[in-house]
Amino acid sequence: MFNAEKVKNDCVKWIRDFFEENGKGCNAVVGISGGKDSSVAAALCVEALGKERVIGVLMPQGSQHDIDMAYLLVKHLGIKNYEINIKAAVDAVMESLPKELEISTLSRTNLPPRIRMSTLYAVSQSVNGRVVNTCNLSEDWVGYSTRYGDSVGDFSPMSNLTVTEVKEIGHILGLPNELVEKTPIDGLCGKTDEENLGFTYAELDKYIREGIIENPETKELIDKKHRNNLFKLQLMPSFVPEI
Repeated sequence: MFNAEKVKNDCVKWIRDFFEENGKGCNAVVGISGGKDSSVAAALCVEALGKERVIGVLMPQGSQHDIDMAYLLVKHLGIKNYEINIKAAVDAVMESLPKELEISTLSRTNLPPRIRMSTLYAVSQSVNGRVVNTCNLSEDWVGYSTRYGDSVGDFSPMSNLTVTEVKEIGHILGLPNELVEKTPIDGLCGKTDEENLGFTYAELDKYIREGIIENPETKELIDKKHRNNLFKLQLMPSFVPEI
């Protein structure tokens, strides 16, 4: 049975150990979307390092309908924060691309999270920081992240925790319920995560942890996504010459 209190405490210690070994005195820099993942990641860092060493970066693209949730989090945690609007950067890249180049829908969809990560690293390197990866096991399992966007970071406190487990930890951390239970929306195309995936996180998490799934079609879909997206979790292949 999942012991959220123990896992939370172990994760907090792990974060402290990471900073002792990889950035003693550095700050944790986290992109704040207002969803459960960035909320829990930021709260874990606050407990591990203290609020003075956690910096939140809000990165709307133009207007963001739920940015009040992001501000709710940074106010709740009492952390320093910056709002950096990425719309001009996204527009500039799109306008600079060759007119004869047919830009795919996926390219348009994934450009903003990649620019967000570049922005996050620009802030991090300016404040003696380490970038927090906010992905969880459920999303990683089916490749529900943007390569070189939200899939990267300097350390990842939740990549071995399912959505269900992340939410349990969020409640133990005392986060506002509306942040922990907020319906996840990808922020890219306006659909919920589960609409995009074709199954619920509850189904996915039970399959990951227990190997149990009732619908064979859902199992096939999850397995296919997992196989097709394993490359996102692996180091870049590199040629090793025989010398």
